[in-house]
Amino acid sequence: MRDGLVLAGVLLAGTGTAAAQVTAAGDYLARMDTDGNGRVSLDEYQAWMGYAFEQMDRNRDDRLTPDELPGGRGREISLVEHRQRLADAFQRQDTNRDGVLDARELAAPPQ
Repeated sequence: MRDGLVLAGVLLAGTGTAAAQVTAAGDYLARMDTDGNGRVSLDEYQAWMGYAFEQMDRNRDDRLTPDELPGGRGREISLVEHRQRLADAFQRQDTNRDGVLDARELAAPPQ
């Protein structure tokens, strides 16, 4: 599981200024909440967190191979595998089990 969190961190770091400018849970909520309902759904979470994957997947084959990863190293990962890891992380963050994340849950340290 730690590998999934490390990959998420690497992917977020690769998003550049958009991720760097987010400094508070409310900022994350505002950027991730594309339908404006004040909560983040799994689809919204995966879209936000998957952005870097899409940018790094230069050949658009839905796989990140070592040559597409920072430093040219790491284990190959598919988009399906990445989205499943994000879904698992989402479920851990959803502490009240209501199927969405609020600002408090987004601000909580990863479980």
